Amino acid sequence: MSSVLPRVLVIGQHGQVSKALQAQLADVGQLHVLGSDQLDLAHPERIREHVRASRPDLIINAAAHTAVDQAESEPALAFAINAQAPGIFAEEAARLGIPLIHYSTDYVFDGRKAAPYSEDDAPNPLGVYGRSKLAGEQAIAAVGGEHLILRTSWVYSRTGRNFLLTMQRLLQEKPQLRVVADQIGAPTWAGTIAQSTRALIERWQAGQAGAWGTYHLTAQGETSWFGFAQAIGEQLQRAGLPCAELLPIPSSEYPTPAQRPLNSRLDCSRLQRQWQVSQAHWQQALIDCLK
Repeated sequence: MSSVLPRVLVIGQHGQVSKALQAQLADVGQLHVLGSDQLDLAHPERIREHVRASRPDLIINAAAHTAVDQAESEPALAFAINAQAPGIFAEEAARLGIPLIHYSTDYVFDGRKAAPYSEDDAPNPLGVYGRSKLAGEQAIAAVGGEHLILRTSWVYSRTGRNFLLTMQRLLQEKPQLRVVADQIGAPTWAGTIAQSTRALIERWQAGQAGAWGTYHLTAQGETSWFGFAQAIGEQLQRAGLPCAELLPIPSSEYPTPAQRPLNSRLDCSRLQRQWQVSQAHWQQALIDCLK
C-alpha cells in the first residue's frame, strides 16, 4: 500500500470502542467519524450516501444497539442497527473493494458449553441482542467481501456506561454489594480492542494480512462478574478509597429481561495464529485502564 494514510470511516462516535479507536488510530489513518447525530443506522439509504461521500479505504463499524435488556422490548430497532446496517456496510465495502472491520459479541452463543467457544462452534443466542448481532455477522458473511468480524466480551472503559464505572460507584456508596458469580468470561478493556484493531490494520497495510473472516478477540484469562468486582475493589482499596463487602450470588438471584450466557469465554488462539495479534491478560488490562 502507498505511504499516504488510508481514509478510515469509523461508524460510531461516543461508544466505548469508538472512543478508544479514535485515540489509537489517530496516526494510522485519516479518520472520518460518524456518530448517531450524523447518521441514523435505521435508514439504509443514508448509510449508502455517507459511505459513498466518504470514499474510504477501510470501514470500521463500532456502532451497535448494545442495551441488552432494552433490545427485548425493541427488537425491530435492534435488528435495524445490529443486523441490517452491517450488511449494508459490507455491500458498500465490497462495491468499493475495501475491507470492513465489525465488532460482535459472545452473546451469539448460549453459554452452555463447558470450554471456551471457538469460531467453529455453532451460535445459539439466548435473546434479541444476541440474535440481532448474529444476523449482522451472517449479513456480512453473505456479501463475501474482505471483512473481519471480531467477537469480544464484557467490554469496559473509563467512559460511558459499563461494569467498571458502575462498580467503582456502588462499591464506594454501599456497605455491602451482591454480584453474580456463576457467569464466566473475560472482562475486555476497550483499549485492548483498539490496540488489537490497530495491529490488524498495520498488518493489512504492510501486506501481511491473515485470512479474512470471523475471529474472537478478548482479554486473556477468565473470571466471574464477582471476580471482576473483587479486582475493581482491590484497586479502590490501594487508592485509599472505601470499598463495600462483596457477596457472590447466582444469576437466578439477579433476574434480568434478557438471559445471559453462563459461559462467555472465547478462544482467541485463531487470531494469534492467522494475524499474529494477541491480547493482554484481563488483570493487567484493568491496571492499564485505571492508569
